[in-house]
Amino acid sequence: MRKSLLDLQAMKMRGEKIAMLTCYDSSFARILEQGGVDALLIGDSLGMVIQGHDSPLPVTVADIAYHTRCVVRGASTPFILADMPFGSSQITPEETFRNAAELMRAGAQMVKIEGGASMVPTIEFLVTRGIPVCAHVGLTPQSVHQFGGFKVQGREAEGAQRILSDALALEMAGASLILIEAVPREVAEHLCTHLHVPTIGIGASPECAGQVLVVYDIIGMGAEVAPRFVRPFIREAGSIEGAVHCYVTAVKSGNFPGAEHCYAL
Repeated sequence: MRKSLLDLQAMKMRGEKIAMLTCYDSSFARILEQGGVDALLIGDSLGMVIQGHDSPLPVTVADIAYHTRCVVRGASTPFILADMPFGSSQITPEETFRNAAELMRAGAQMVKIEGGASMVPTIEFLVTRGIPVCAHVGLTPQSVHQFGGFKVQGREAEGAQRILSDALALEMAGASLILIEAVPREVAEHLCTHLHVPTIGIGASPECAGQVLVVYDIIGMGAEVAPRFVRPFIREAGSIEGAVHCYVTAVKSGNFPGAEHCYAL
């Protein structure tokens, strides 16, 4: 039986870490399921790791829907999240709903939306119409040009406070998960103590309720210069299956991320 949002919330309540990875096809979905991954994210990162672009901006709703269907066919137990790609949610709530509904019809159980408090009306609109939402704060890759690159967010007091305010507003709007990307560890831990919903970290803190990485990064097929938060588990395991198992074990035990994978103020 496929995990539900209630299962993820229950894991947080009992202190069991959530192991999440990105996934884009049925073959990897099967391997990740066998390795014990709890949740699969069909990320707009596919624009970079699958399509060869230098950012996720060219990815379309049709792209995400296609890859979601592939992943759903490959694994029957992990929870399924799908990214709302650039331009699909920065519009009216009604148009966003139509895009999100397409991803839900493809098999997603939740959509992930980047952005701060400005997304509150959209998230409220989706949630009241039956679409669960994972909010994404900190480094939001769809804003890469606004940030001037893939840079750590929240190192200044004003930025850290804005991330906290955004996350609290998004939770109040009905977001059921909060993904925190590339913020100082102290900021992430402050968020974790103030939020009630499960937090998923990537370049954040081991205190998050769960962790996510791009699957190609853990098997050494990611960017030539990997971000600080990446750990190529395949070097320890020697195989893709072994890397997945090592990742899940490290997340569940609290051994990943370590201090070397986190950012300081």
